[in-house]
Amino acid sequence: MLEKKGSILSVRKDLKVFDCTIRDGGLVNNFWFDDKFLKGVYETCVAAGVDYMEIGKNNSKKLQSPEDFGAWNFCEEEDIRRIVGENNTDLKIAVMSDIGRVKPEELLPANESVVDMVRVATYIHQIPEAIKIIEDAHAKGYETTCNIMAISTAKTGELEEALEAVSKTNVDVIYIADSFGTFYPEQIRQLTEKYLDVAEANGKKVGIHAHNNIQLAYANTLEAMMYGTSYLDVTISGLGRGAGNCAMELLLGFLKNPKYQLMPVLKFIEEYIVPLEKELDWGYSIPYMITGLLNEHPRTAIKARDEGNTNYTKFYDDLIDEDTL
Repeated sequence: MLEKKGSILSVRKDLKVFDCTIRDGGLVNNFWFDDKFLKGVYETCVAAGVDYMEIGKNNSKKLQSPEDFGAWNFCEEEDIRRIVGENNTDLKIAVMSDIGRVKPEELLPANESVVDMVRVATYIHQIPEAIKIIEDAHAKGYETTCNIMAISTAKTGELEEALEAVSKTNVDVIYIADSFGTFYPEQIRQLTEKYLDVAEANGKKVGIHAHNNIQLAYANTLEAMMYGTSYLDVTISGLGRGAGNCAMELLLGFLKNPKYQLMPVLKFIEEYIVPLEKELDWGYSIPYMITGLLNEHPRTAIKARDEGNTNYTKFYDDLIDEDTL
C-alpha cells in the first residue's frame, strides 16, 4: 500500500523544484521572449533556490522555421550562454526535445554545453523514437527525463507497456504528465503508485507536470509529492499553455526547506508578469475547465479564448456532441 513520504514539516533531500516558465510559457507566444525576460527568470530561479530551469526546446531550425518561433524554441548554445554565461551556480539548465522536431546529431556533447538535462516529450506511440533520443542524450553525458503525454487517453495496458519500456532505458526521471489537466488527486495518487513501482524497481525517479484546467495543478503536485514523487514542475505565476501549470510561488510557499526563497519570485511577478498579463492570455477559464472535465485536448479552448468566444453553453454542447459520436 502506498504510504506518505514524510510529513507536512518534512525537508526531503530528493525533492527538486523544476521551473518550466520559458518552455511551457513559450507555447503561449511561440517563444518570443526577449533576453531581459530570460535573464529575469534565470536570476529569479538562482535567487529562489530552484533546482532546474527548462530554458526552452532544442528543436531543429531545419525542421521548424526561425521566422515562426523565437530563439527559445531552438536553444542554440550561443543563445543560452548569452543568458547564463558559464552558469556557475547550483541551478541546472534543461531543454526539451519534441519527437519529430529534433535532430539528435545537432546535440552537443554535455562537456561542450552549459545544458545539464535533456527532457523528451513523447506520446505513447512515439516511445521507440523517444528511447533513441534518451539514449543519445545519455551517451553524450546529459541527465534525461521522459515525459509521457496524454496518459489520460491511454487504452488499457498501453501505459503499463510504455512505462516498462522506458524504465529499461538509461533515463533518470519518468514524468507523470497531466497534459489535459483532467486528473483529480485520487487519480494522481494511483498514478504515483504505478509510476513509482516501475521506476524504483529500475533505479529511476518520478516527476509530476500538472496543468490547471480544473484548478488542481497545485493540489495534484502536492499529492504526487506527498506519496513519493521527487521532481516537481512549476512555472512562475502558472505561465504556460492554456490553463497553465502549478504556480512556483504556491509550491515554494508550501515547502519548508529553507533553501527555497519566495521573495525573488514575488519580485519577478511584480516586474515582469503583471505587465505580461496585459499582452498574453493564459490561466484558468471556463473553456479550459470544460476541456479538462471532458478529458479533451485544450486546442478547442485555446481557439475559443483567441476568438473571444464566451458562448460557454454552446461550447459545452458542441464538445458533448463530439464525445457521443
